[in-house]
Amino acid sequence: MSTPRERLAAAVNQAPLFLGLVALWMLLWGRFGWLELLSGVLVAGLVSVTFYLPAVQLSGRLNPWHGARFFLRLLADIVRASVQVAALALSPRYRPGNAILAVGLNTRSDLILTWTAVATSIVPGSIVVDVDRVSSTLYLHVLNVHTAGQAERFRASVLATEKRIVLAFGSREDIERIRACPAGADAAPADSDGAT
Repeated sequence: MSTPRERLAAAVNQAPLFLGLVALWMLLWGRFGWLELLSGVLVAGLVSVTFYLPAVQLSGRLNPWHGARFFLRLLADIVRASVQVAALALSPRYRPGNAILAVGLNTRSDLILTWTAVATSIVPGSIVVDVDRVSSTLYLHVLNVHTAGQAERFRASVLATEKRIVLAFGSREDIERIRACPAGADAAPADSDGAT
């Protein structure tokens, strides 16, 4: 049986997610009145009890400098990749060379795993096709990969994205784990050329 302190910690940990559901409900209605707030709280409570999911462990920390750096780099990556994919689509000499790559992340946080998958997928040219939660491995379909060097550069870019997310939002344990890993370290299973 849990202590009152543990129950309070669990409630505080779930509060941002609960408030997010309430905000989503109000955004869906397009109005921010008392009726929408009350019905949002009721719906969020019903969803939280009926469709209970294990608690996501939030780190409770935010580094504004690294957060801004992450978002600016993500925006730059989206613009750069959009131009590259458009150039590939319009190029008459494009020869397909796609790959499914496994990228083993350095952290074991479900939240960091999810944010890394989303941040990687919204950049044009790659999409997450599978996730191995136990080993924190992302499997991604990547456009225009012809050599093992290109595959390794892509893996390094995903690990750099993970590092920026951890420095901005990760727990102290995640930061220590990221800093202990050598640059470009990848825990993914080794293939002959990294692509299948």
